[in-house]
Amino acid sequence: MAENIQEGVVLTPDGKRKLEEELNDLKVVKRAQVVKDIAEARAHGDLSENAEYDEAKNEEARVNSRIMQLEELLANAIVVDEKQINTDTVSVGTIVTVFDEEYQEEDEYVIVGFTEADPSKLHISAESPIGAALMGKSVGDVCEAQTPGGTIKLTIREIKRR
Repeated sequence: MAENIQEGVVLTPDGKRKLEEELNDLKVVKRAQVVKDIAEARAHGDLSENAEYDEAKNEEARVNSRIMQLEELLANAIVVDEKQINTDTVSVGTIVTVFDEEYQEEDEYVIVGFTEADPSKLHISAESPIGAALMGKSVGDVCEAQTPGGTIKLTIREIKRR
C-alpha cells in the first residue's frame, strides 16, 4: 500500500479530521496491540519457526508504514477552507448537481480529495474521470467524462458549498 504522496494533496476539513483520527488510532491502539502480539508470540519460544511472531512483525511493519504515509500526507496537505469556496466553478469542497444526458437523470456529486472518495455515496475525487471533467466548470457548462463504462455527457445545473 506504499504509494508516493503528492505534495499539496487537497483535503476537506472532514477528510483531514478522518485521517488524523486514523493516525491517532494507529499510534495509540494498533501499535499497543502489535507490541502485545509480539510479546505473546515471543513467549511461545523459538522465533525461527514461530508463524505468530512473523505475522506480528509483519503487522508491525504495515502499521508503521501506514503511520509514516499518513504523517507525510497530513504534513503536505492543503486543507480547503470551505467558507472561502467560490461556487462560480466546480472545485474540491463543492456539491455539484448535474444532468446526465444519456440517462436523462440528475445526480449530485460531492467533490472531495482522493482520500475521501466514496463513489457509492457519489463522493468523487477531483482526480477521478468525472471529477476531473467537472473541475473548473460553471453552471450551464456541458462536459464529457471518459469512464470505464464509456463516455458520459453531463450538464452542470448547480454548484454549492458542502
